[in-house]
Amino acid sequence: MTGFDGFSHPLNDKPILTGPVFYWMNRDQRVMNNRALLKAQQIALSTDQPLCVVFCMSRTFPAASERQIAFMSAGLKTLETSLDKLNIPFLLLNHQSIERLNELFKVIKPGAVFTDFSPLTQWVNWRSQVSEKLNCMCLEVDSHNIVPCREVTGKQEFGAYTIRPKINKVLNDYLHPLPDMMRHPVSFGELDLDKLKPYQDEFVQSSLSSSGEKAAETQLEQFLEYGIHRYDRRNDPNQDAASGLSPYIHFGQISALQIALEVQQGMRSDEISEKNGSDFLEQLVIRRELSDNFCFYNPHYEEFSGFPEWARKTLDLHRSDRRTWLYSVDHLEGCKTHDALWNAAQQEMMTTGNMHGYMRMYWAKKILEWSESPDQALKSAITLNDRYSLDGMDPNGYVGIAWSIGGVHDRAWGERPVFGKIRYMSFDGCKRKFDIDVYIQKNKQKG
Repeated sequence: MTGFDGFSHPLNDKPILTGPVFYWMNRDQRVMNNRALLKAQQIALSTDQPLCVVFCMSRTFPAASERQIAFMSAGLKTLETSLDKLNIPFLLLNHQSIERLNELFKVIKPGAVFTDFSPLTQWVNWRSQVSEKLNCMCLEVDSHNIVPCREVTGKQEFGAYTIRPKINKVLNDYLHPLPDMMRHPVSFGELDLDKLKPYQDEFVQSSLSSSGEKAAETQLEQFLEYGIHRYDRRNDPNQDAASGLSPYIHFGQISALQIALEVQQGMRSDEISEKNGSDFLEQLVIRRELSDNFCFYNPHYEEFSGFPEWARKTLDLHRSDRRTWLYSVDHLEGCKTHDALWNAAQQEMMTTGNMHGYMRMYWAKKILEWSESPDQALKSAITLNDRYSLDGMDPNGYVGIAWSIGGVHDRAWGERPVFGKIRYMSFDGCKRKFDIDVYIQKNKQKG
């Protein structure tokens, strides 16, 4: 765990100084299997210094909805309790958080600062705003990916078929359990504790019990006991075959490493079939890390210009095609389209904070079909997904939408109006795949 290994990336060229060590947490909101927290503690122990975790609520997910904030807050509250048992203070910064974080580091001069890796532009910018003002080392640690994003490849990959062999070649080198955190033996002095107190903001009140590390582990246990055995039926929204882990992974309440190790153990003991286990790991590892790769190496991941050249050309050729139906983002948000299946998918996301993966593809492709332009379709889909989905504002979401609307990580298909050569999905195709009436009735709009 020492040195700048593949998981670590220096954000400045400053040295480790004498002073408390801070872990600026954002993407990985957990204690267990958290490389950044482990590395921070290691440095704190080697320099005989206290350790503190700080979290910037208002900047971590700036467009978060009340549901997303409640889910995150409930998890952070349990995290605070876990850290307290480890003698590690937890600071929650709600307002003007980057400015207050810089102010905190002026008041209590850190010896070193650790933070999480994220490929998203806003987090890259925030890390720069903080690291460049520090006098001490600031180190980014990739605790989210099993194989570190920077280590897999130095460029944007064309698709799963190009990144898969690169990940699989080294995957076993990274599939090893991490040590547990120890109770930190060095405490903050009373004077420094008094200096920390003004930076502790109040948690958003939440009655959610299904959030946090323990809730994430419970969800994993339930999936491994029941859901993964039906994983071959995961594209049927009426089957309880999806993992339900996406929000927990998104908020970093459970690590992909832990999930992968437990799935592999189940496969070795024949409790999980080779096919279901392998198919799930394809989504957990290959597809998820492909999303990080796209957002990290393509600064236009939220824009039409981020689509591959063939997709931009075909969509441009069909910009003037007649649209049978046109819906504004307000009509879409209100579930007011002519398509009962699409309305049910939107209602599912608005009501539960989740949408079945297969329906997300249909949902996004219909937005393309019903929008004035692919640019508007992309904007509408991102707006709705980020606003209502618990796992919104995530590389997986941006890439899933870009795949549906802009052919990212896909290939050209037969040409048709509006879509051009972008892969098409239809109401009748869904009807052949699963019982759409059951799904519609289950998610029928109330009132």
